[in-house]
Amino acid sequence: MLAPVLQLLGVVSQAAVLHAAWIQITGIAIAALGIFATVYAQLDMGDSWRIAVDPSETTTLVRTGVFGWVRNPIFTAMITFGFGIALVTPNLVAIAGFVLLVATIELQVRVVEEPYLLTVHGDAYRDYLATVGRFVPGLGLDRSPR
Repeated sequence: MLAPVLQLLGVVSQAAVLHAAWIQITGIAIAALGIFATVYAQLDMGDSWRIAVDPSETTTLVRTGVFGWVRNPIFTAMITFGFGIALVTPNLVAIAGFVLLVATIELQVRVVEEPYLLTVHGDAYRDYLATVGRFVPGLGLDRSPR
């Protein structure tokens, strides 16, 4: 949220190469798609949806719907939203914010979510890792020996 405010105040300026109305309009459409996809993925997760990892709670491993395409569709949608916002106000702060968003999501998934799900769901999650991409279908598969 800081990027557009700083741009409006004239503290930072748009990246010249990305200064075109069609880019900002595309950014709005991508951000809106990201919001819609986030809500859709949360609903598709059903009763297993939660805000954070709670070691005392065991939820069902969801492998259907959008979770059959990618393992982390909510995070994919959040990245999509962040990319759209970076296009709406393409300045150094927005681009740095987008990079930071992607990095923190990667850390959350690799350091917190995946180890937790491996502990809770074992071989079922290992199979899921080997067959469904992390954020994009087919990418980020883990086919290491069991």
